[in-house]
Amino acid sequence: MELLRRLGFLLDLPFKLVAVGLITIYRYTLSAIAGRACRHLPTCSEFTRDAIWRFGFWAGGWMGAARLFRCRPGGSHGYDPVPEEKPQNARWYLPWTYGRWK
Repeated sequence: MELLRRLGFLLDLPFKLVAVGLITIYRYTLSAIAGRACRHLPTCSEFTRDAIWRFGFWAGGWMGAARLFRCRPGGSHGYDPVPEEKPQNARWYLPWTYGRWK
Protein backbone atom coordinates (compact mmCIF):
# COMPACT_ATOMS: atom_id res chain seq x y z
CA MET A 1 0.00 0.00 0.00
CA GLU A 2 2.84 2.37 0.83
CA LEU A 3 4.41 1.63 -2.55
CA LEU A 4 1.17 2.59 -4.36
CA ARG A 5 0.94 5.84 -2.41
CA ARG A 6 4.52 6.76 -3.33
CA LEU A 7 3.96 5.82 -6.96
CA GLY A 8 0.83 7.98 -7.06
CA PHE A 9 2.82 10.89 -5.61
CA LEU A 10 5.54 10.50 -8.25
CA LEU A 11 3.00 10.33 -11.08
CA ASP A 12 1.12 13.36 -9.79
CA LEU A 13 4.17 15.57 -9.16
CA PRO A 14 4.83 16.67 -12.79
CA PHE A 15 1.18 17.65 -13.22
CA LYS A 16 1.26 19.62 -9.96
CA LEU A 17 4.41 21.47 -11.00
CA VAL A 18 3.05 22.39 -14.44
CA ALA A 19 -0.33 23.50 -13.05
CA VAL A 20 1.22 25.60 -10.28
CA GLY A 21 3.67 27.08 -12.79
CA LEU A 22 0.83 28.10 -15.11
CA ILE A 23 -1.12 29.59 -12.20
CA THR A 24 1.96 31.57 -11.14
CA ILE A 25 2.46 32.88 -14.68
CA TYR A 26 -1.22 33.88 -14.78
CA ARG A 27 -0.98 35.66 -11.42
CA TYR A 28 2.00 37.78 -12.47
CA THR A 29 0.86 38.56 -16.02
CA LEU A 30 -2.84 38.44 -16.93
CA SER A 31 -4.14 38.94 -13.41
CA ALA A 32 -1.97 42.02 -12.93
CA ILE A 33 -3.16 43.48 -16.24
CA ALA A 34 -6.86 42.68 -15.75
CA GLY A 35 -6.91 44.02 -12.21
CA ARG A 36 -7.35 42.26 -8.92
CA ALA A 37 -11.00 42.29 -8.01
CA CYS A 38 -11.63 38.83 -6.63
CA ARG A 39 -14.75 38.24 -4.55
CA HIS A 40 -13.04 35.68 -2.31
CA LEU A 41 -10.16 35.47 0.09
CA PRO A 42 -7.86 33.71 -0.77
CA THR A 43 -8.17 34.59 -4.44
CA CYS A 44 -9.31 31.90 -6.88
CA SER A 45 -5.79 31.38 -8.22
CA GLU A 46 -4.35 31.06 -4.69
CA PHE A 47 -7.14 28.67 -3.73
CA THR A 48 -6.54 26.48 -6.79
CA ARG A 49 -2.77 26.48 -6.27
CA ASP A 50 -3.13 25.47 -2.61
CA ALA A 51 -5.75 22.82 -3.40
CA ILE A 52 -3.51 21.28 -6.05
CA TRP A 53 -0.54 21.17 -3.66
CA ARG A 54 -2.62 19.69 -0.86
CA PHE A 55 -4.82 17.18 -2.71
CA GLY A 56 -3.08 16.59 -6.04
CA PHE A 57 -3.71 17.69 -9.58
CA TRP A 58 -6.99 15.84 -10.13
CA ALA A 59 -8.83 16.60 -6.87
CA GLY A 60 -7.31 20.07 -6.40
CA GLY A 61 -8.06 21.00 -10.00
CA TRP A 62 -11.72 20.10 -9.58
CA MET A 63 -11.89 22.04 -6.30
CA GLY A 64 -10.43 25.04 -8.14
CA ALA A 65 -12.92 24.66 -10.99
CA ALA A 66 -15.78 24.65 -8.49
CA ARG A 67 -14.37 27.78 -6.86
CA LEU A 68 -14.14 29.56 -10.24
CA PHE A 69 -17.75 28.59 -10.90
CA ARG A 70 -18.79 30.23 -7.61
CA CYS A 71 -16.88 33.44 -8.45
CA ARG A 72 -19.57 35.08 -10.58
CA PRO A 73 -22.46 37.51 -10.16
CA GLY A 74 -24.89 35.88 -7.77
CA GLY A 75 -22.18 33.50 -6.54
CA SER A 76 -20.52 33.35 -3.18
CA HIS A 77 -18.04 35.81 -1.70
CA GLY A 78 -15.92 36.29 1.42
CA TYR A 79 -13.45 34.03 3.21
CA ASP A 80 -13.39 30.57 1.63
CA PRO A 81 -10.22 28.58 2.48
CA VAL A 82 -9.11 25.28 0.99
CA PRO A 83 -10.68 22.47 3.05
CA GLU A 84 -8.42 20.54 5.40
CA GLU A 85 -9.46 17.20 3.90
CA LYS A 86 -11.25 15.87 0.86
CA PRO A 87 -15.04 15.53 1.06
CA GLN A 88 -16.07 12.11 2.37
CA ASN A 89 -18.14 11.30 -0.74
CA ALA A 90 -15.39 12.31 -3.23
CA ARG A 91 -14.28 9.64 -5.68
CA TRP A 92 -11.80 9.95 -8.53
CA TYR A 93 -14.34 8.61 -11.02
CA LEU A 94 -16.89 11.24 -9.90
CA PRO A 95 -14.66 14.32 -10.11
CA TRP A 96 -17.43 16.89 -9.52
CA THR A 97 -17.81 15.51 -5.97
CA TYR A 98 -14.51 17.14 -4.96
CA GLY A 99 -15.78 20.69 -5.30
CA ARG A 100 -18.37 22.79 -3.51
CA TRP A 101 -20.43 24.15 -6.40
CA LYS A 102 -22.90 26.36 -4.48
